[in-house]
Amino acid sequence: MEKSCDGKCDSCAESDGCTDRKKLLFEQDRRLRANMKKIKHKLAVISGKGGVGKSTVTANLAMALARSGLKVGVLDADIHGPSIPKMLGVRGANLVSGPPGLFPVFGPLGIRVVSMDFLLEDEAPVIWRGPLKMAAIRQFLSDIAWGVLDLLLVDLPPGTGDEPLSVVQLIPEMDGAIIVTIPSEVSQIVVRKAVNFARQLNVPVIGIVENMSGFVCPKCGAEVDIFKKGGGRRIAEDLGIPFLGSIPIDPEVCADSDSGLSFTAVHKNSMAAKAFMGVVDKVQEFLRNSGEQRAQARSPPSQPSFSD
Repeated sequence: MEKSCDGKCDSCAESDGCTDRKKLLFEQDRRLRANMKKIKHKLAVISGKGGVGKSTVTANLAMALARSGLKVGVLDADIHGPSIPKMLGVRGANLVSGPPGLFPVFGPLGIRVVSMDFLLEDEAPVIWRGPLKMAAIRQFLSDIAWGVLDLLLVDLPPGTGDEPLSVVQLIPEMDGAIIVTIPSEVSQIVVRKAVNFARQLNVPVIGIVENMSGFVCPKCGAEVDIFKKGGGRRIAEDLGIPFLGSIPIDPEVCADSDSGLSFTAVHKNSMAAKAFMGVVDKVQEFLRNSGEQRAQARSPPSQPSFSD
């Protein structure tokens, strides 16, 4: 009777000559875990709906943290609409192969970037179902030689479907999720789903960022709440999670993103840049606390001392 594969390749005497798909997945998962062990912190950037500026937040967060001296990587997990390469000024680059595997593209400030955009011809759509998308994300995590990083930011597509679920399930010890919303009531409704998604998968919610929070006219100084204001703070209070900050609309954010520039560096004195750096400070505080908690968890318990 033919022996069925139980997926336990380490203890199998026939592992060397095995061609079963379970062995391939086992080896890929082993490479994935080895890769992720070299990365100190892993954060996901999530939104309940599209059009809230999630990728803009991810790109500027990556550049701000890299300027602070951290070694940063960005995984653009939006298979159908990758935009991180454009925002980081590396669109048109290619992943290069070497003995350890594929190398990420190096962007500004040494940021390591991986995206489906590097594998596509210009304007070519990705017409894939869920299993193919999950396989691609698994390869991005296991077959890319990310190297040693302080932080990996994962820019997830909108919603709580295949790609977000795949990333969260595949990455061991995900430190937390940053949730991006805009102040409108429509966005508030769906952001609750994103929060519950993270909670059900036991991913700590670092906090909510309210993007596009009001607009100050650069000519007359008039303030207009285009998408209302304060919705992000209210929902954070309702759900009992931190509020990271409100980032107002600034036309220069769009211009710098299109040019692959760091808005927070080029326009550091603007209201939006100062608000964004407040978000960065809170994320850095979370990373410090997370690192201290891990160090305490790894340290052996102190032995009681006995005196005569």
